[in-house]
Amino acid sequence: MPSPSRPPELFPGVQLHVVSGKGGTGKSTVSAALALALASRGKTVLLCEVEGRQGVAQLFDVPPLPYEERLLVRPQAGSGEVYALAIDPESALLEYLDMYYRLGRAGKALDRFGVIEFATTIAPGVRDVLLTGKVYEAANRNSRNKGARTYDAIVLDAPPTGRIAQFLNVNDELAGLAKVGPIKSQADTVTTLLRSERTVIHLVTVLEEMPVQETADGIEELRGTGLPVGAVVVNQVRPRDLDHDDRAALLAGSVDRSRLGSVLTGAGVEVTDELLAGLLDEGVQHAERRDLEDGQRALVRDLGVPVVELTRLASGVGGQDLGGLYELAEQLCTQGLA
Repeated sequence: MPSPSRPPELFPGVQLHVVSGKGGTGKSTVSAALALALASRGKTVLLCEVEGRQGVAQLFDVPPLPYEERLLVRPQAGSGEVYALAIDPESALLEYLDMYYRLGRAGKALDRFGVIEFATTIAPGVRDVLLTGKVYEAANRNSRNKGARTYDAIVLDAPPTGRIAQFLNVNDELAGLAKVGPIKSQADTVTTLLRSERTVIHLVTVLEEMPVQETADGIEELRGTGLPVGAVVVNQVRPRDLDHDDRAALLAGSVDRSRLGSVLTGAGVEVTDELLAGLLDEGVQHAERRDLEDGQRALVRDLGVPVVELTRLASGVGGQDLGGLYELAEQLCTQGLA
């Protein structure tokens, strides 16, 4: 039985967690935190990225990731492991050519002549099939894959919300390009995984108008194409330092300045008119911001999917100090996303 701090998972049967979100909302950070959270449940996790930004390497302060699964976080007592993989279309195409056509060195020669770059640029649908195909391969390993590591969970740091449906809807993207053959077959098998109960797509947002609207549009588009929507992760939530009455007083301009000054004096602060004016101005801005956020929060709650909130961390996340990522991972666990 889970402890009070570890509720049941919201998506217990899911193996592939796809994470998307508008640029700047922190989807890579959420992806990394989710991988750590899943590993804390004793799972072996693969954290993948496909945009070539090396965001995972930066978050964990490690050298740039190659096209090879690397141990990212060594296990602690009772925990699993996190491996990482940066998937690029050129390496994926080389692997594909070797797997299906046994080109080997000939495939590498094609790469030197720029044929691979040409193929993945002229046909973006092929590029997405190759990227998602590698994720499919990692998700479907078994005892027949000699020496290959099997994963309990895979977290995919995917393209932004504006492109996520196109990126995952690989069959439609290939409709006018490949009707038969190995790449069409690969697209079919990838689509089967992406539309199955083994996959969910989480969308990351912040409590601002444009990201929330893009999240709503993304959910509608994903549902329209039959892709499974998971949770909305509201990132960078500000602390709720003021109760409803204090916020109302600040917005109405009815704060008792004398009482505020007495409280500050009692705390050993030298009170001046300038200090009081500055504090009240900051308080009003905070109250206004909270009202706006509460309005966006209500819109998020009306989207009809589970909602998870992550607090804004003063110390930031990633780099040499991984404490912030682990803190976010724990928040994901306590809200049931892992």
